[in-house]
Amino acid sequence: MSANKITLIILTYNEERHIERCLRSAREIVSDIVLVDCCSTDRTRAIAEGLGAKVMEHAWPGNHAAQLNWALENIPITTPWIMRLDADEYLMPELVQELQEALPAMSEGVSGIYFKRRVYFLGRWIKHGGYYPTVLLRLWRHKKVVCEQRWMDEHMKVLEGGSRTLENDIVDDNLNSLPWWTAKHNGYSSREAVELLNHEHHFMPGDVLGGDGDGSQEKTKRKLKENYYARLPLFLRALIYWKYRYFIKLGFLDGVPGLIWHFLQGFWYRFLVDAKIYQVERYAKDRGVSVKEAIREVLGIELTPDPSLGKRGELKR
Repeated sequence: MSANKITLIILTYNEERHIERCLRSAREIVSDIVLVDCCSTDRTRAIAEGLGAKVMEHAWPGNHAAQLNWALENIPITTPWIMRLDADEYLMPELVQELQEALPAMSEGVSGIYFKRRVYFLGRWIKHGGYYPTVLLRLWRHKKVVCEQRWMDEHMKVLEGGSRTLENDIVDDNLNSLPWWTAKHNGYSSREAVELLNHEHHFMPGDVLGGDGDGSQEKTKRKLKENYYARLPLFLRALIYWKYRYFIKLGFLDGVPGLIWHFLQGFWYRFLVDAKIYQVERYAKDRGVSVKEAIREVLGIELTPDPSLGKRGELKR
C-alpha cells in the first residue's frame, strides 16, 4: 500500500451542478472516492459513478458532523490518508502538484494537513474582509482525526500527532442562485442560534477544539466568537462585525459581489441569528418554559438524546 494513497469523502445532496468539477480536480491525487449521499433526486449519483466514485446512501442525521462521523465509521477505508471536500469545492492544480510532491516525504509525526480555502461569490474571489485565507483541516491520517459534534462551525480534531499547512488552495465556488444561498443560510441561522443559546444557557455539552499547531486559527476564531462577540448586545454585534469586515478589513475592495457577500454573510445572516435568539428567549420568558422547549416551538428543532450525535440532539422538522 502506497504511503500517499488517499480516500476522498464527499457528503452530497442534489449536487449535479458541482460534483463533476470537484471529482475531476481531485482524481489525479486520490485513489478512492466515496460519496455519502442523502437520497439525491437529481443526477448526482449517476455522474459520480460515471467518474469512478462509489456511492453510499445515508439519511440525514441532523448535521454535517454526524454525517461525516458516520462516513468515517462505516466506509471500508483501506488507504492511510483521508481527504474531505464539499461538492462545491475543488482543488487548484497547484495544490494537486504540491500534494504529489509533499505527501511521499511527509513525516510520520504529521497526522493532519490544512488547506487554504478561497471563496468565490457571484464569480468574484472574496479576497478581503478577513475572509482569506480560511485554513481548514481537510486531509488526515486514517483514525488520527475526528469531527467535532456541534450544530454549526464543526472542525476536525487531531487526536494524535501534529499538523502542517500547505501553500496552495482549495476553491469554494457555489454555482446555485442567490435565493438558494439565502434559503440555505436561513437554515444555518437556526443552528447557529442553538449554538449561541447553548453558550449562554448551557443546556447541551459542548466540544472543545484540542491540539496545537496550525489549527490555532480555528481556536482563535472560536475564542473570539464565544468570549467577545457572544457578549456583545444582540443586533449591535452584527452591525459592528459587518463594519469591521467591510471597512477595516477592506471588504469594499471585493467590488459589487463583495458588497453583496459581506453584507449578507457578515450582517444579514448574523442579524437573523440574533433575531431568532431574541424570539426564543422572549418566548421562554413570556411562557415560563425552558430554552430547550422554546427552541422546539420557535425554531422547530427538537433537542433529544441521540448517541449518534454525542448525546447532543437531533434536528426534526
